[in-house]
Amino acid sequence: MSSAKSPSVSPLAPKHNPELPPIRGVRLATAQAGIRYSGRTDVLYVGLGEGTSAAGVFTRSKCPSAPVDWCREALADGSARALVVNSGNANAFTGMKGRDAVALTARIAAAAAGCSEAQVYIASTGVIGEPLDASKFEGVLASCAAAAEPGPSAWEAAARAIMTTDTFPKLATRTAEIAGVAVTLNGFSKGAGMIAPDMATMLAFVFTDAAIPQPVLQAMIAEGANTSFNCVTVDGDTSTSDTLLAFATGEAGNVEIADVADRRLNLFRAALNDLLEELAQLVAKDGEGARKFVTVKVEGATSPASAHRIAMSIANSPLVKTAVAGEDANWGRVVMAVGKAGEPADRDRLAIWFGDVRVAVEGARDPAYSEEAASAVMREQDVTIRVDLGLGQGSARVWTCDLTKEYIAINGDYRS
Repeated sequence: MSSAKSPSVSPLAPKHNPELPPIRGVRLATAQAGIRYSGRTDVLYVGLGEGTSAAGVFTRSKCPSAPVDWCREALADGSARALVVNSGNANAFTGMKGRDAVALTARIAAAAAGCSEAQVYIASTGVIGEPLDASKFEGVLASCAAAAEPGPSAWEAAARAIMTTDTFPKLATRTAEIAGVAVTLNGFSKGAGMIAPDMATMLAFVFTDAAIPQPVLQAMIAEGANTSFNCVTVDGDTSTSDTLLAFATGEAGNVEIADVADRRLNLFRAALNDLLEELAQLVAKDGEGARKFVTVKVEGATSPASAHRIAMSIANSPLVKTAVAGEDANWGRVVMAVGKAGEPADRDRLAIWFGDVRVAVEGARDPAYSEEAASAVMREQDVTIRVDLGLGQGSARVWTCDLTKEYIAINGDYRS
């Protein structure tokens, strides 16, 4: 079985992958378990030091995967010693077989890590509806645990092992301080299609050596998801498997701060949110078949929530996205997407910009409209669409990509 990848690296990919530094208390290893692909790694093992706290947010899909159910239950304890991620099979819509596969994976990983099964976190990505043969992890995870290491190459290998139709690994790193003590944050994500996170086929994992109490880490990761992964869409389809997990090993030695509103956490929170936003944007930049990165900004709405829904209506519109792909400054499609969102809007107060070019105002085409100027914006690789509703102070911004023929080609033979 060949690897499920689009044929070429996205033109929106970073020119160079960042080199992630070691995180104290985190060791990584990858392997080939033959889950679906051949000739490539498809399983990631992460060993975590004693005392590591875990937090996470997950898909709001009513058909969540078995690993999502497992992680939700594991968070009741909130401690972590191992993470196992496989690609090629989502272990979703697999009934009791799926639950049994997760339980077996946890047993194998717990034995390898020397911990309880409740301290193992599991995520899967790939085809939905096909049973996962977790017996393939026998021996593999033990070997991974023995070989796991924290170096820069291990981080990039980890990001590659969890890819499906992704064309490049998505990694980011930040540093911050907590009460004067330096801490490091590393993260990686995967996702290219079935992307419209609502949680919190998107997976993301963040690791830090900071000492963060579990309730505080949970509050910050949920807050960060709302301004990052919940603001990205490729095709409007929310995966059964969306998972964002954060792990804090505590080995930086900073004082633990129990109040999430404590100002001593401000620098860490800013670094975490910035890292999550970068990882979310990388998902949009690797949208299946994407050739353009699109930022949608909505202002003047009656509330931030209303602005967000309107922005997502624009970002998810196939007509808007195909217009961007065709470099067509068709602002009428933006009007359509605003109108169909079901949110307060006044046609005669609406203004629309492509980049810095205002194309519509007060319910009609801008009197100074220039087709040449608007078309020049649409030819750029990064395109910004801005809408002012003129009704209030609510604002939002989301990220997406264009919709090309390649998206159809990738998804038309995804299981082939």
